[in-house]
Amino acid sequence: MNICFLIGKIISKIEFDFVIGDNKNFKNRKISIVRFGLKLLDKNIVNIIGYNNVADFCYQKLKIGENVFIQGFINNSGEIEIKNIILI
Repeated sequence: MNICFLIGKIISKIEFDFVIGDNKNFKNRKISIVRFGLKLLDKNIVNIIGYNNVADFCYQKLKIGENVFIQGFINNSGEIEIKNIILI
């Protein structure tokens, strides 16, 4: 597993989705998902994704233009998956 630390500015709308599992593996399981774009200090843009409690926090507390510190990892899709996020 990899780990990354990022500092950047939120540059896109915070997209929030909510999924309720319906198959036997996810029966009655609720998953919230958040996605947004982050512009890093070196001007690169990365896609960010977060799940459940992290997604709920991001949707409720973050807005476009705010600076954040993210601890996460790069998933198989090349997105940064949030483990911890701090508003700075």
